[in-house]
Amino acid sequence: MAAVDPSQGVRVSLADEKVKSDLAPESEVWRRLLLGTDPSVVRLRRRHRRIPSPPRCKMCAAPFGPPGGWVLRYFGHARWAKNPKYCEGCFRTLQANHGGAEVDCSLLFADVRGSTSLAERMSPAEFRALMGRFYDAAFAALIDFNAIVDKFVGDEVIGIFIPAYTGREHARQALDAAHRLLEVTGHGPADGPWISIGIGVNSGVAFVGSVGQGPDTELTAMGDAVNVTARLASAAGPGEVLVTIEAAQAGGLALPGLEQRDLELKGKSGRTSVVVLRAPFT
Repeated sequence: MAAVDPSQGVRVSLADEKVKSDLAPESEVWRRLLLGTDPSVVRLRRRHRRIPSPPRCKMCAAPFGPPGGWVLRYFGHARWAKNPKYCEGCFRTLQANHGGAEVDCSLLFADVRGSTSLAERMSPAEFRALMGRFYDAAFAALIDFNAIVDKFVGDEVIGIFIPAYTGREHARQALDAAHRLLEVTGHGPADGPWISIGIGVNSGVAFVGSVGQGPDTELTAMGDAVNVTARLASAAGPGEVLVTIEAAQAGGLALPGLEQRDLELKGKSGRTSVVVLRAPFT
């Protein structure tokens, strides 16, 4: 089977190996990329994560910061000028293989609580510094647990956990990332967090792939599972992680003894059962 390198596309050289042209339909190319049927996908991202330093390509985790970024830019991993969230190789992949596939995955949405009142009490520069600190902390936490950082939207961060990077443990990785996010934002200690967040975690089938055209091309996830996760993050109280029963079971949580709620989420015809977690949790 031909190796698939997410940073260079389907027809590239990976670790000095000649990769042959793949004639599979586009969705199957994406399915192999997202499921990680070739171990080279996982090896590449793991290798990049060991090389300092952030910020990193949101798809292959290649470092843009020194010293690693100085070296990898000569191997096709410089920031793409028109979309600096990706390296040049990954952006070429998104454009050349436009599309995606439906895969089982886990999702994490984290919202800053009270951002409007925070912005009102702070100068624009102070608010920008606070949100920048949150974005940096969230990015590091998500990358540490093998997520693709989908995007930062206002006061929200979104992470996608796909089998290619997490193996079958994508739900456990999403839960661990949620725990880390609460820790790094200061939830748990008596003196309280330096920024208050609520988190939603869900597992299910989503369409994951590239959307948009030209420099606006993005790797993202869409579908009901994504919408549910967004609603959970909105419904979570400060310092809470709302986890669907499906994600909790897939992540190995022992449900007896944990707080549970039945929520009526906006736009959903039925109620959604969730587990409520707070820092610290196991």
